[in-house]
Amino acid sequence: MHEIWYGIVVFMLTAYVVLDGFDLGAGALHLVVARNDAERRQVLAAIGPFWDGNEVWLLAAGGALFVGFPRVLSSGISGFYFAIFLVLWCLILRGVAIELRSHVRDTLWRKTWDAGFSVASVLLPVFFGAALGNLVRGVPLDAEGWFELTLFTNFSPAPPVGILDWYTVLVGLFALFALAAHGGTYLSWKTDGRVRERSRRAARLLCAVTAVLWAVVTLATEAVDPDLLAALPKRPLAALLALSALAGLAAAWAFLGRGRDLAAFLSSCAFVAGLSVATAVCVWPVMLRAMPASAASLTARNAGGDPAGLRTALGWLAVGLPLVAAYYVFLFRFHRGTAAAAAEGDGY
Repeated sequence: MHEIWYGIVVFMLTAYVVLDGFDLGAGALHLVVARNDAERRQVLAAIGPFWDGNEVWLLAAGGALFVGFPRVLSSGISGFYFAIFLVLWCLILRGVAIELRSHVRDTLWRKTWDAGFSVASVLLPVFFGAALGNLVRGVPLDAEGWFELTLFTNFSPAPPVGILDWYTVLVGLFALFALAAHGGTYLSWKTDGRVRERSRRAARLLCAVTAVLWAVVTLATEAVDPDLLAALPKRPLAALLALSALAGLAAAWAFLGRGRDLAAFLSSCAFVAGLSVATAVCVWPVMLRAMPASAASLTARNAGGDPAGLRTALGWLAVGLPLVAAYYVFLFRFHRGTAAAAAEGDGY
């Protein structure tokens, strides 16, 4: 049962990265690909029907952790307390900026909210990437499974560690470029005109940068956590997923060059999802890696919830998940086609 719930948590986190990832990436590129008010409203129209629903996957993943692995959730919230507040502030700023920027027809008002939207959209992938870097590097868990981290210490991934060091910042930058490329493929699919052209060029360049950073992060991970990459050849599923991620990134770059925007976006989805799940397979069963002694790590086996409760929750999940899938099918079909900026005073 713990294996099933580990898979559920990974699925929900991957869904969040893929779905909210494209509108985070679109936000990061907002001021790059849109040069005037109409174009910026077109970008917002492209993500408008989806962004708030996409963020629910993060809450769903938290709920799955609460049900399946309560010790992991409680320890993580306590240890990453300040970092979680930074994430919440950025999520709030981003949502408020989207909703308020078109309420007043004033250039300064709209530019201010556009800047807030873009800054929050840039910071969130960096924060999420740094969080992943912390999980890979390890945290100083005590004998009872608790830890606390300052924002940074000596910027080294060796103890004593902070939330930020050269490795976690590197992973954060990789996440930013990867999701910006993902958002660029989405905008090249859902927009037209100058915005599409700029998005296509930006996404192709970002795919190339992401490939280089991926290699750098892989070498850095080998230095920080050799066990993760050592598990890759021993776990065929992880190796297959890593290859699919590589193929997805290469395909996205190639399809963008040919103007096949939907194929590029789906390839980018394969890259993001493949890399996320491959990482989860490699670290299994560890969920919070302890450092310097990995024996104290919280795993899916020693931090799982009561099996009877997990079976009950699984029954409710079997009812709710098909409804969510049907909702997303309806949403994408209803909003198919390219997005256009709404008339002034009507929508984003």
